[in-house]
Amino acid sequence: MNAVASHPADGDGRSQVALAELIALRARVGRARMAPLLSRAARSGQQSSRLYGRGMDYAESRVYQAGDDVRRLDWRLTARSGKLHTKLFQEDREGCLLILLDTHASMHFGTRVRFKSVQAARAAAAAAWYAVRAGERVGVMAFGHADPLLRPQAGPRGALAVCGALAEWDAQPVSGRVEPLSDALARAGRVLHGASRVLLVSDGFSCDASARQRLRDLGRHAGVSVLVVADALELAPAPPGRYPLEHAGERCEVLLQSERQRGDFQRALGAGAARLGELAQSLGLRWNSIDTAADAFDAVSGLLGARRTTR
Repeated sequence: MNAVASHPADGDGRSQVALAELIALRARVGRARMAPLLSRAARSGQQSSRLYGRGMDYAESRVYQAGDDVRRLDWRLTARSGKLHTKLFQEDREGCLLILLDTHASMHFGTRVRFKSVQAARAAAAAAWYAVRAGERVGVMAFGHADPLLRPQAGPRGALAVCGALAEWDAQPVSGRVEPLSDALARAGRVLHGASRVLLVSDGFSCDASARQRLRDLGRHAGVSVLVVADALELAPAPPGRYPLEHAGERCEVLLQSERQRGDFQRALGAGAARLGELAQSLGLRWNSIDTAADAFDAVSGLLGARRTTR
């Protein structure tokens, strides 16, 4: 068991993101059979439907909100009312995916195959390649110890830009900075840039009480999906034994013998993942969970609509 505050410089794909691995996921996505995209109308109360192509069927107008596309301003209503208004459309088929990536220190932990941070980056890269193959623009916003934004871009260059940002952010020294999930969601709502879909990738440790309303608010403007990333020890009790731990250069051992000890340890480690999963389910969001040894593309494709080909 290992959790560290710094990474090797070579990007080994275990404790640090390997850029080459993220780029190679393009081939994996290329073998997938594309299902119709899950599109969501921009206004509250609309139902999801699966659509191909593009369409611009006008639905209504509402008061302009931060992050709205200025190209869709309703100038006639703006002139009559004296307030900026934005046009909304019955189904917005010009897709755009915004990935929200958790970069908190808690993500830099793993006991099977790779750190949660590396698995999260792999899932985000797979989502980016899927989005551009489906004709969507793709961008990514980090929250936690790093909080930059890569604005949505189209085509392979967009996915490559996402992969580069993921590797760059992961290589930064990990800090103890904490950003509540509710704050990150509010920030995402201000920088949607016309995104029709949002994919949240997190281990849930930053999930706070206010995140519920923020997720509801975000869901009024885009279809929201949640991918919960967890370590094996966060999902099930560990077998009896001694477990070495390393954090910030400090080493210790945890002795887990009784069933109660192992259960308490698992519940403490898995509290974030359980909290975020329960929240997503209670709000009726599309969500999935993934451990650090699983296939990241399988989890992402289940959320974004792709089906695997038979090989």
